[in-house]
Amino acid sequence: MIHNFNAGPSILPKEVFEQAAEAILNFDNTGLSILEFGHRTSEFTAVMEEARLLAKELMHLDDDHQVLFLHGGASTQFMQVPMNLLDPKDCAAYADTGVWSSKAIKEAKLFGKVDVVCSSKEKNYSFIPKNFAVPNDAKYFHITTNNTIYGSQWKQIPNTSNIMVADMSSDILSRQLDFNSFGLIYAGAQKNMGPAGVCMVVVNENILGKTKRAIPTIMDYRNHISEGSMLNTPPVFAVYVCLLTLRWLKSIGGLAAIEKKNIEKANLLYKEIDDNKLFYSQIDKEDRSNMNVCFRMKDESLEKVFLEYAIKQGISGIKGHRLSGGFRASLYNAMPLSSVQTLTDIMHQFALTYG
Repeated sequence: MIHNFNAGPSILPKEVFEQAAEAILNFDNTGLSILEFGHRTSEFTAVMEEARLLAKELMHLDDDHQVLFLHGGASTQFMQVPMNLLDPKDCAAYADTGVWSSKAIKEAKLFGKVDVVCSSKEKNYSFIPKNFAVPNDAKYFHITTNNTIYGSQWKQIPNTSNIMVADMSSDILSRQLDFNSFGLIYAGAQKNMGPAGVCMVVVNENILGKTKRAIPTIMDYRNHISEGSMLNTPPVFAVYVCLLTLRWLKSIGGLAAIEKKNIEKANLLYKEIDDNKLFYSQIDKEDRSNMNVCFRMKDESLEKVFLEYAIKQGISGIKGHRLSGGFRASLYNAMPLSSVQTLTDIMHQFALTYG
């Protein structure tokens, strides 16, 4: 058995894979593949609508918040957000807590002024900043809720009067939050929600249309809202797999149930890291991510040995990002507790041999 700890595209529930595979050959007993299905047909329109409504249900969104499934991934949102919310003379506030937030900051500077109100860069993104102030005149405050590469996570969402914008690509739908408190949320689907190729955007439509700039048709959120996320040909298969995953998440008890499971998985792995004399976590305990567990070995010469040992035991995808090194075990929603137990057992056995 292969235990898939890859950071993304990542593990999905087995039943989702099976249903998606069946739909590639015969979607909903139509005799057609989902890959060739017309996106304007009533059948696919129903898929899109159910996916949007299921997301709203699971996140307990109010009527002002609209759900969109768009092309381009989160990286497109780095510039689409300021394009829709920021005029050239305006200022937006950003928190710099990792590689992806720094990329978002870079793009936002093309559309207006950016105030980086806090940063953990000086300590290699090993913590989440705590004591900072967001200027009252900032049009919005942007955070990246989970630091995929270095392994930190905002456990408490900042309380501010500014419009809150969040990149939730790597922890979307993994825990309960007051999603209505955000003006805009975006998340690439390929961690917890589906395959690569689609990005979910949740936006309070009341914050739109306030800028004076001319926005290209395809980049204006209002156009996507008015067309039911079908302004142009959507990534049909990716949206369908998202729907299957959302159905699965609802069937197991929604965000309350998955949050409990995710905490259990993370606690199990962090306990082994803390108890094992060969390994350590470089992230402040209170800020450790429940999604991307990053860790190192005290003797770096053993890292390659351990990686090869783990691969032989069926552990896939734990090599750390090239920028952070070490190891990274991603514990997304579909990751079973049994796979995490297997990894901790392997770490324990390795320590008995090399410790």
